[in-house]
Amino acid sequence: MMRGSSVPQGRVSRAIVPASTANLGPGFDSLGMALPIFSGFAMRQAVNTRIHLIGGQLDGIAQDKTNLVYEAAQAVFHKAGFEIPELEIGIQSDIPLTRGLGSSAAAIVGALVAANGLIGSVLPSDELFQMATAMERHPDNVGAALFGGFVAAAWDGERAEAVKLDPPADLDVLVAIPDFELPTKEARNVLPQLVTMQDAVFNLSHSSLLTAALAAGRLDLLRHAMRDRLHQPYRAALVPGMESVLRDAPNHGALGAVLSGAGPTLLLLADRTDPKRGELEGYVKSVMVAEGIQVSMRWLKPCLFGASCFVQEAYQGEMDPPLTSAAPVRPEVRA
Repeated sequence: MMRGSSVPQGRVSRAIVPASTANLGPGFDSLGMALPIFSGFAMRQAVNTRIHLIGGQLDGIAQDKTNLVYEAAQAVFHKAGFEIPELEIGIQSDIPLTRGLGSSAAAIVGALVAANGLIGSVLPSDELFQMATAMERHPDNVGAALFGGFVAAAWDGERAEAVKLDPPADLDVLVAIPDFELPTKEARNVLPQLVTMQDAVFNLSHSSLLTAALAAGRLDLLRHAMRDRLHQPYRAALVPGMESVLRDAPNHGALGAVLSGAGPTLLLLADRTDPKRGELEGYVKSVMVAEGIQVSMRWLKPCLFGASCFVQEAYQGEMDPPLTSAAPVRPEVRA
C-alpha cells in the first residue's frame, strides 16, 4: 500500500558518509572500520531525473537512472511505500574509486540514508543496514559507513548483524593509496573457492583475537592478530610491494599492515605514542617507489561516527555541493 507519491515541496535531504576499510587482515567480509574521508549526497523530488557529479573523484559514474544512488533511493521508497520516480541528485566525494576504501558502500549507504530522510526517516537504521548489506553482498564496509567506528558483522544471506566498538584512542591509521585502480571483481576472482581447514582455523582465531584486542585496547597484540591466509596471499601479485610492506612494516613503527578491502590501498595501524611511528611513511613510500608505484599517503584517525542526514525544508536554490552544504563537525584528517 502506497503511503504517498510526493514529499513537501522544496524538501532537500543531504547525507554525509565516511569511507571505510574492510577485512583488517583476517576478518574477511566481517570486520570494518570507518575512516574520515567523506562522500556527500543530496536529493529532492523533481519533474525529471537529473544527477549532478561534483568534484574530481567521480569519473565514469552514470548520470541516468542506472546510477547506483538513484537505484538505492528507489529501493527505500519501494520498501517504505512511496512512489517518487523522478529525483534531482547531487553527488560529491573525496573517497577515491576502486581503491579499497569503501566508495561503493558509501554510495549505497548515502543513498539509503538521504532517501529515507527525504520521506521523513520512516525506516529504522537496522532496516537500512539490512538493505545495504543485501546490495553490497557483505556487511563490513556498509556497517562501518552506517554506524562508524570499528564494526564486527556477519551476514547469512538473509539477515545481517553488527556490533560497533570505538577503536582505542591511541590508534592512528596510515593509508597508502596507489595511483592505479583495482576493481573489486578482479580482486575477488583471484581467490580460491576452497581453503584448507588449517587456513580457515587460522583466520577464525586471528579475527577473534583482533576483535578482542581492539575492544580491550591491547595494541601490542595487533602485530600477531592482523595476519591472514584467506585473501591477502592470493592478492599480493596484484599490488607490487604489498608483500614486503605487510611483512616488514612492524619493524618500522607499524602495529600491523594489511590490504584495505580488495585493495590496492595498503592500511597500516600505529600507536601514536610510539617514537618509531615517524619512520613509517618514508618506509612504505620507498618500498612502493622501488616497485614503480606512486602512492598518496594520508595519516588518519578512525572515524567514530557513521552516516549523518540533514533535511532542509522549503529550499528553492540550486543543488549545491553536499559536502559543504551539509558538513557536520568532522575529525581532523591528520593524525
